[in-house]
Amino acid sequence: MSSAATSLIILACVVAVFIWNRLPVSVVALLTALSLYAFGVLSLDKALAGFGDPIIVFIASLFVVSEGIDASGVSAWAGQALIERGGRGHVRLVVAVLALAAIAAALITPNGAVAALLPMVVMLAIRTGRTPSQMLMPLAFASGAGALLALTGSPVNVIVSEAAASAPGGKGFSFFSFAIVGAPLVISTIALSVWLGPRVLPTRVSAQTPPDLAGYADMLAHHYDIEDGLSRLRVRPGSPLIGVDIADVSMADYPNVSILGCHDRSGHMRTGPVQVDDLLIVSGASREISHMTVDQRLAVATRPFVGDDGVLVSTEMGVAEVVIPPRSPLVGETVYPGMLRGADVVILAIRRLGRDLGPVHTKLADGDSLLVHGAWPAIEELASQRDVLVVDSPDIVRRQVVPLGSAAVRALLILAGMVVLLAIGVVPPAVAALLAAIAMTLSGVITEQQAIRSVSWQTIILIGGLIPLSTALKESGAADDIAKIIVDIVGTGRPYLLLLALFVLTAAVGQVVSNTATALIVAPIAVVAAGNAGVSVRPMLMVIAVAGAASFLTPIATATNMMVTGPGAYRFGDFWRLGLPLMLVWLVIALAVIPLAWPF
Repeated sequence: MSSAATSLIILACVVAVFIWNRLPVSVVALLTALSLYAFGVLSLDKALAGFGDPIIVFIASLFVVSEGIDASGVSAWAGQALIERGGRGHVRLVVAVLALAAIAAALITPNGAVAALLPMVVMLAIRTGRTPSQMLMPLAFASGAGALLALTGSPVNVIVSEAAASAPGGKGFSFFSFAIVGAPLVISTIALSVWLGPRVLPTRVSAQTPPDLAGYADMLAHHYDIEDGLSRLRVRPGSPLIGVDIADVSMADYPNVSILGCHDRSGHMRTGPVQVDDLLIVSGASREISHMTVDQRLAVATRPFVGDDGVLVSTEMGVAEVVIPPRSPLVGETVYPGMLRGADVVILAIRRLGRDLGPVHTKLADGDSLLVHGAWPAIEELASQRDVLVVDSPDIVRRQVVPLGSAAVRALLILAGMVVLLAIGVVPPAVAALLAAIAMTLSGVITEQQAIRSVSWQTIILIGGLIPLSTALKESGAADDIAKIIVDIVGTGRPYLLLLALFVLTAAVGQVVSNTATALIVAPIAVVAAGNAGVSVRPMLMVIAVAGAASFLTPIATATNMMVTGPGAYRFGDFWRLGLPLMLVWLVIALAVIPLAWPF
């Protein structure tokens, strides 16, 4: 059997397994690469070459950059600001939300845009008396359109640009060239969503509504009945408290202040005489704490966590509610409000059986809930520990609640630098994105662990495993065979029909197979078909990018469709009602705009 026939059989099996949807897509991709080697279509080096392709580095780096923009609060802040100015009118509101989704998708991919905006859009819909289902599907579709505004919007854009550059005499697409067709698609998507959406979208309410954490800090402060501030006061040389046993310190002059504990320089609890540089944990009214600080020659080591002068949540510090699970090693440990746990986490309050226990020493029992405060990295680390159960994800809280700070400024500057490098083309795209990803970590916008977690390894494995299939289709002649069939059907001298055929092929496969995988499969076919038809490869590849983004007919077509399915209470058959008219509009725009921008 020829290599071309073997490649086509493997391709058919890959598509069938994707449609079957019983195996993880990453496993299918790896099996594809191994099959090409096992059946002698490719050498081992070529079968595994996809994982060393610059596309992999570029896309992985974009995930890290996207995480930096999202984690620094930029996307959440932009969403809140635009939503606040959108008013309560349906048209203005939908236009504002979808425009923001499109712009965000161009910068941080559709997945990042939908993940950042979904909770706010759900809450916005509820607060304005609408069902989230009326807004979430348009949100997903607008993010797909926004991906066509810039090269970084989608892995599909990168794939078709690389294919264009690799074609004989070819040239890749510039950073903003996608916007030539992307901008009309965004406008048409918003317009159709505003006009047709309310008529065809369901009005169901989902049980999977994301939590609204806008007033999270105030809610926790009220729930734990925190009225007075907690402060840590450092004992300075010459303080009258030096040498006094902590249990004998008189608080007669400060009746509304309580000493909850004392720590030495290393953070261990002090039980004997107070010494220089010890930290006193006190609770009470801010004014009396200030008087005590002056009278006893103390220094404020940490400003009050709550109260008149303090806040629970800031750009640097966060808060979390944790529950002690059964069999936790913390059961039986004695704690108190103000106690330091680890290096950066302070216990603010303790509740048992729905009642706040107040500023007293408490032996923990399973089921107790604690309010803890500390640096964001330490708070987020709690989510990975088994000693406690975190009620609300610190990562989600941070993204919704934290105001813009210096990290956001750094993230925006890094993003701008990457865009400039990509636009002027002084370095390869993979280098520009990799530099930006490294800068996000070194500048402290995100941690190394956040950077690693941000990469969608499923996407990386999918692309790395299917690049060899694309190579096999080209080198074995299978792409020539498929391209010949397409050209024979549409005929020579009919570039518009070829453009239409490639759109239909890509869009049809893209409804059941990842649009990234679809682009890897169809791109080499398009290159050969363009050569056989004697036309430029660039319009043929650009239509693949458009059709790949037009995955509107099923909830499994894209990750963004799947993300909105639960919160929107959508059923499988809901998507085509808005998706099919939108896809037809996209087809018309693609056939009208692409040949003008990239002539045959």
